[in-house]
Amino acid sequence: MTSQDLEKRRKRLRFRSWHRGTKENDLLMGRFAEAHLADFDSAELDLYEAILDLPDPDLLGWISGREPLPAEADSPVMRLLLNFDHAAANLASGR
Repeated sequence: MTSQDLEKRRKRLRFRSWHRGTKENDLLMGRFAEAHLADFDSAELDLYEAILDLPDPDLLGWISGREPLPAEADSPVMRLLLNFDHAAANLASGR
């Protein structure tokens, strides 16, 4: 995959992150995408895309810590998302 292809993919995933369907997840996933997608390689983008395919209620439950993360949803990118400082990203982004 060329660097141009990777950048197109990152752009598409960034858009999907900001347009999840619920405002809460738009903000959580969008800020995470802004902070990390530029550094993700193709394999990490695959893992992130799988996360974007998960239902909003499940993601919100896991991110908020209200629900335990099931083994089948666990990945290095999911762990990065769960440990992401959403509050600090909120202040930095101004969104």
